[in-house]
Amino acid sequence: MSENSKTLRFGILGCANIARKVARAIALAPNATLCAIASRSREKAEKFAAENGFPASVRVYGSYDQVLEDPCVDAVYLPLPTSLHVRWAVMAASKKKHVLVEKPVALDVAELDRILDAVESNGVQFMDGSMWLHHPRTAHIQRLFSVPHSANSVGPVRFIHSTSTMPATPEFLESDIRVKPELDGLGALGDLAWYCIGASLWAKGYQLPTSVTALPDSTRNDSGVIVSITASLLWDQPNQTFATIHCSFLSHTSMDLAICGSNGSLHLRDFIIPYGETSASFDLTLGAKFVDLHIGWNVRPEEVHVANELPQEALMVQEFSRLVAGIRDCGSKPSTKWPEISRKTQLVVDAVIKSLELGCKPVCL
Repeated sequence: MSENSKTLRFGILGCANIARKVARAIALAPNATLCAIASRSREKAEKFAAENGFPASVRVYGSYDQVLEDPCVDAVYLPLPTSLHVRWAVMAASKKKHVLVEKPVALDVAELDRILDAVESNGVQFMDGSMWLHHPRTAHIQRLFSVPHSANSVGPVRFIHSTSTMPATPEFLESDIRVKPELDGLGALGDLAWYCIGASLWAKGYQLPTSVTALPDSTRNDSGVIVSITASLLWDQPNQTFATIHCSFLSHTSMDLAICGSNGSLHLRDFIIPYGETSASFDLTLGAKFVDLHIGWNVRPEEVHVANELPQEALMVQEFSRLVAGIRDCGSKPSTKWPEISRKTQLVVDAVIKSLELGCKPVCL
């Protein structure tokens, strides 16, 4: 098998802004290549290809169906509005195309299950676009609470706090697809809270919380789409853990993640998008105590740096392509890790919505 045939050939359905970032990631990943791009009009797709400097080898289509019918396309990336995900992800799977889909994956878990049933029955790989999970910093941090009684561990996780906020412009709040109920009806809950919910689940080893509660400070626009939301998650066993998330289109930019255990704590201020592409850091504090008279601390946080050779989005594409190569070349089964992560995140998103509908009462999972 030639080196070129070992490369995963991607088609992109849609010319959303995030598609620019993932197209670049496909170019950077050593085991992937961009094969085709489609929009609802050929003119728009041609303009997108020209603006992003795509090579002449990238085929340009004026409909999504043409990408799915292209025998040279192995996998598709879907940066479409959430309301279109189920249709095109299911159709892609039926054409035996592997599916990388932007988050939020679906409007509710029933829709997501239709996607997951399709990829499973067709034996194709699924993954959502939560890029931060693929950064080596994420794996480095996970080791700090995976061995709870080690001296270098933060200990059993007790409290998690995360934020994802951005100061949206008036134009965004008026016309962006993320505030349109017919396009991305989950609003800030889907666009931003997907990360915070995902980070809370990740810190708990993807154990679902016992209960989920929306706080009464949520804000909706005139169309009923959530533009700001705060919620809490509670785990009763094996160690009681409480998590708070706050996500908003109305606040200054933040991407905080704080995790506190019985022996230490860690804090990231850029957990979704690192400050820089070539390395990322976090503050780690272990065994902290107050000194005599409580006039100071016995230790200061250690700033831990983690280098990475590729941007996290390219690492995501690389991992997705590696999994597909295992299916294609070695007869491996598609990894169930990524569908399970997406489904648990979606379940918590649904629970937040249900809690809001119930007047901010706890919803048990």
